[in-house]
Amino acid sequence: MRGDIPRPDIRRVLFLSAFVIAICGLVYELVAGALASYLLGNGVTQWSLIIGTYMSAMGVGSLWSKAIERNLLARFVEIELAVALIGGFEASLLFAGFVYSESFKFLLFGLVATIGVLVGLELPLLIRILERETTLKELIARILFLDYIGALAASLAFPLLLLPKLGLIRTCLVFGLLNALVALWTTFLFDAERPVLFRLRALCVATLVILSAGLGGASVLETKMESDLFADPVVFREHSAYQRIVVTHRDGDTRLFLDGALQFSTIDEYRYHESLVHPALASVAHPRRVLVLGGGDGLAVREVLRHDGVEEIVLVDLDPAMTRLFSEREGLAALNGEALSDPRVTVVNDDAFAWARSGGAGRFGAVVIDFPDPNNYGLGKLYTNHFYRLLVPLLEPGAAVTIQATSPLWSPRAFWCIVRTLEHEGYTVRPYHAYVPSFGQWGFVLASQAPLPAFRPLPDGLRFLDDATLAGLFHFSPDIARVDGPVNRLDNQALVRLYEQDWRTLDLK
Repeated sequence: MRGDIPRPDIRRVLFLSAFVIAICGLVYELVAGALASYLLGNGVTQWSLIIGTYMSAMGVGSLWSKAIERNLLARFVEIELAVALIGGFEASLLFAGFVYSESFKFLLFGLVATIGVLVGLELPLLIRILERETTLKELIARILFLDYIGALAASLAFPLLLLPKLGLIRTCLVFGLLNALVALWTTFLFDAERPVLFRLRALCVATLVILSAGLGGASVLETKMESDLFADPVVFREHSAYQRIVVTHRDGDTRLFLDGALQFSTIDEYRYHESLVHPALASVAHPRRVLVLGGGDGLAVREVLRHDGVEEIVLVDLDPAMTRLFSEREGLAALNGEALSDPRVTVVNDDAFAWARSGGAGRFGAVVIDFPDPNNYGLGKLYTNHFYRLLVPLLEPGAAVTIQATSPLWSPRAFWCIVRTLEHEGYTVRPYHAYVPSFGQWGFVLASQAPLPAFRPLPDGLRFLDDATLAGLFHFSPDIARVDGPVNRLDNQALVRLYEQDWRTLDLK
């Protein structure tokens, strides 16, 4: 193809193409990693496998590029269109594969590898197209600079802008359109035979039409697949900067899912939240200031507000989308009795680990910890001995701490690892459990830096707990009796591995 040599005045446009290609390629990788984390859990493992597969596939593509000897422009445009179509529909295909197929992992790594090979082919071809117009040293430096800067731009835009504003399906389609536009404008930068240019431009236009149609139908597609993914109708969904939030509702039962994992059902959440909150507050003579870590749905705060004498509650939750949803959205705010709008409640949107490390906000008579299960290392750090040590300066003398600690039946080694970790930091510990139908036997830990006194009377109006029931929560039958385990330290995160192993063993039974 005689147009393989670019005119000098368009080199900067081709460098811009390299920048866009780098952004698009990394966005597809980030989407795959996010979806794998959402749908499969164990984020560190999923991200590591996705990155490794993608980078090695790029290496394969780079090696294969040497086999392309002629018509470099045409091959570049064709590869760019293949990336546009496969990458543009990546999220849609992965969602569909998870909902409708048993081969999700095969599809996931197949798509990641395919996109990686194609992206690996792109840049070497672009370099070869440009190399006759500048020195190789300058060309390599510029291309790699733009590639790395494009990766930085994508990594910043993805969590801060793309994910919360567009969601995964639309993000892929938008960047697929960008890839197709790069292919189209490339055909105008070279002189070539009319039939060749006509074929390439027709392919570009067809790809743009297909991706635009996908973007137009993205809402319908997303609604359909999420409806099939969840048993009940989806009434709210949002991709925040931190997680995928889905709320379903049917026949009076509202359910919250974070990254696909059930957080509560209104049919029985009172059992969980009464068990989480009241043992700690009933262990303190005058719980004037209370700290709630996690629990952005406000349901734990609702239970704290039942106690007379509580003057101030500080809620620390990472995701502002959660606290906003459960304080402003009609129906959801009603679930917590509009607790997050109570003048005694201060909401802090921050990472609890960083917040505690910075000194927190004074001392508290009780601390309620309602973090998700430690199924990844980001959450596992909130169950380490280091974190429990950070809590000590936040505790008033005689303060009580209560922690949700996964299931002693389904994940016994993880549960008792949390107990052991608290004991290692000098806490007086009383583990307990309650039956929550949506989750089964669920575990909690009551802890204090001082001996735990007898319980005060419980507040009126509770649906699950009374004095006799409360006393029974601390009895462990032989099948959930204590097992030995390690301390969960920040540098080993033993808890995350135990949790994963316990639940994997359960799945195999």
